[in-house]
Amino acid sequence: MIKKYTCQNGVRIVLEQIPTVRSVAIGVWIGTGSRNENPENNGISHFLEHMFFKGTKTRSAREIAESFDSIGGQVNAFTSKEYTCYYAKVLDNHAPFALEVLADMFFNSTFDSEELNKEKNVVNEEIKMYEDTPDDIVHDLLSKAIYSDHPLGYPILGTEETLQSFSGEKLEQYMHETYTPENVVISIAGNVPESFINNAEQFFGSYEASKKKIEHVKPEFHASKISRKKETEQAHLCLGFEGLQIGHKDVYSLIVLNNVLGGSMSSRLFQDVREQRGLAYSVFSYHSAYLDSGIVTIYGGTGANQLNVLYETIQETLSKLRADGITEKELNNSKEQLKGSLMLSLESTNSRMSRNGKNELLLGRHRSLDEIVEQIDQVTKLSVDSMANNIFTDNYSVSLISPNGELPKM
Repeated sequence: MIKKYTCQNGVRIVLEQIPTVRSVAIGVWIGTGSRNENPENNGISHFLEHMFFKGTKTRSAREIAESFDSIGGQVNAFTSKEYTCYYAKVLDNHAPFALEVLADMFFNSTFDSEELNKEKNVVNEEIKMYEDTPDDIVHDLLSKAIYSDHPLGYPILGTEETLQSFSGEKLEQYMHETYTPENVVISIAGNVPESFINNAEQFFGSYEASKKKIEHVKPEFHASKISRKKETEQAHLCLGFEGLQIGHKDVYSLIVLNNVLGGSMSSRLFQDVREQRGLAYSVFSYHSAYLDSGIVTIYGGTGANQLNVLYETIQETLSKLRADGITEKELNNSKEQLKGSLMLSLESTNSRMSRNGKNELLLGRHRSLDEIVEQIDQVTKLSVDSMANNIFTDNYSVSLISPNGELPKM
């Protein structure tokens, strides 16, 4: 049972008690990411996340790390396009201490100039490391192709140029504007009493920040092509189709469709591209859902001389899927697979904390396990077949990284 409480200042706290475990996961979720940035400050959400670990008024960067190591806990953070999360997982008896350290990082980070410069160098290296992984960058290029100048097309890490412009004042100003109480959710899952909500409220329930409401501009889907020439062993290809926004009523039909297409080893793409033709080691599809849009992405990596064959094979797989639809066996297997992975994910306090935090932040609602299973069960062959024809049209974007940068013949 998920308990929800809204503090006087607007911060929301969601608590799921799991008395059968000995751990607690605590996450501080903020509804800001690269989507909230502009060309000048692109990467600031991610850089701010890094700086939270670099020292507070009472703890050095080392002491923050040691505070969790000394209790056998874990602390980490991540930034996405639409949200940032700082989280810890500890034994239940250390939950109050973990919450206090997370609050200290949230409210008392000093953004010391020496630490700032060191961390700029660290993130610079992260950007370079990312540049060395073409099978990752090609997905960023696809976002750029689809969303053009909209912030959803920005890279989460930012660029080496924008990074250099960040100062302590800029970070504080960005926090003041985006880390507002209405934009923050504290998600707790594990073996703690209901009164632990009060602990969270003591830290997060009274602070104030900017009253400016964050406005989102709905992006347009563009069908365009971007290719980059890079010394790689393989050609990395992505196709992007318009998907559904988060919380859409038909999202489970799309999840089943994606599963059949490229979500597992028994999927059509895996069987057609890898097993039958031996064209790729890695081939898959996935759906990214945002507040007001979505993308279905197909990825495949192959030798540059086989790029055209890979592209043709993917198109043949999609064409057959549109013409004949999925089979009853695929429908049933996919539904069982989804229910299985959902149940298995709920065995970890971390994934429950994540699920509840994200649902509260982006949707403001929580579905019970029974409700979700019921929605998966309601997916029909007809709903999946019609989804395939609606999504896999000629209106799609392409991104490519390869040794010669030449797009496949289309």
